[in-house]
Amino acid sequence: MKNQASIDFVRQNREGDIRQLALKGAGGKDVDLAWALDQISGWQTARSKLPQWAATEGLVYPPHLSMEQCSSELTAKYKAEVVEREIKKASPTGGGLEGTLIDLTGGFGVDFSYMARGFRQAVYVERNPQLCEIARHNIQLLGLANAGVVCCDGVEYLESQPSPFNPPSPLTIYLDPARRDTHGQKTYAISDCTPDVVALRDLLLEKASLVMIKLSPMLDWHKAVEDLVSVSEVHIVSVDNECKELLMVLRGTVGKDSATRATKVCCVNLLSRRGKEEFDFEDTGSSAIHSFPIGEVRRGLFLYEPNASLMKAGCFAELAARFGVHPIAPNSHLFVSESLKEDFPGRRFQITAVSSMNRKSLKEHLCGISKANIAVRNFPLSAAELRKRLKLADGGDVYLFATTTGDKEHLLLFSKKV
Repeated sequence: MKNQASIDFVRQNREGDIRQLALKGAGGKDVDLAWALDQISGWQTARSKLPQWAATEGLVYPPHLSMEQCSSELTAKYKAEVVEREIKKASPTGGGLEGTLIDLTGGFGVDFSYMARGFRQAVYVERNPQLCEIARHNIQLLGLANAGVVCCDGVEYLESQPSPFNPPSPLTIYLDPARRDTHGQKTYAISDCTPDVVALRDLLLEKASLVMIKLSPMLDWHKAVEDLVSVSEVHIVSVDNECKELLMVLRGTVGKDSATRATKVCCVNLLSRRGKEEFDFEDTGSSAIHSFPIGEVRRGLFLYEPNASLMKAGCFAELAARFGVHPIAPNSHLFVSESLKEDFPGRRFQITAVSSMNRKSLKEHLCGISKANIAVRNFPLSAAELRKRLKLADGGDVYLFATTTGDKEHLLLFSKKV
């Protein structure tokens, strides 16, 4: 896509410091330095975010914003797994994937590249000509012989397709609406994204048998289900305990009984080093955590902090019921148990001491401790404010949870990791 001098410059300097390379203005007159710096920066990002792509020689990377917004390899693979499972579930024979995939918001094409492999035909649609050019180049290097690129507006392309799409060849549609306004500021409401998937809902389900929509993790997933109506599953996806995205899976037949149907919510925490944590439940629209007995807080008990996806889901009653743990308080989102629940999806600790906030108790329990990992749950101080008050450095083997009990008492739970 560029002259040999620019390509050689990228190969020779891709381990280099971007700022230093930019300041030097190195490379000579034949090197397109702006393009080369995008390639070096993109490859350096891909090493951790997209390791399979980084290992593929010759791939072209887009400007920084597209690299920032694109999915990671872990989340892209997860989407491919969900699509494959949903299509097999709907197949009378339970066979493999068939039909066509259309990605209406192609972007850099990471999600598309992983989902497309199982389909007979896959179409990448993107209105940005530069991204389309990059996609055409990369698709060949990634070995996606079944994939094509269409440069146009995704909504216009969808409207041009027949309805139903093609009964012998079922259609799956994927969208990742742009979450930035015309000034480049981030947006979170569905109606503020481009395209507006709520306005498109009926058209999407008229064309496709399965629709997957990626949304911001900042969004209220209950409101998204309410707005989209035909949601069969919600996937709350985290990577290494950081919530990254919401996935809405839609089917055209779901909306008819939405008033009585419980939504399946799938919480997954993808771990870069050791698999994933998964927890699924049927959301009935209400949580009964207040009906669970409050757990006693004392030394020796095991303490649990749900992972980020579970926190986002708010499925605290379901966690208490399934794992036999007790909430410290209705709004503290911490749990305790007498015996260790090794498969609890989140962080697991054992309480070594419990302190109130009075000076005498704090002095006694902080003796010999100069640093700690501090977290606050339902507590009047932030972690930074509490750290300053306790005069503790960050880190070490002590994990300190500041919380409020069911009796409205402010406590510090000293613990060690299990």
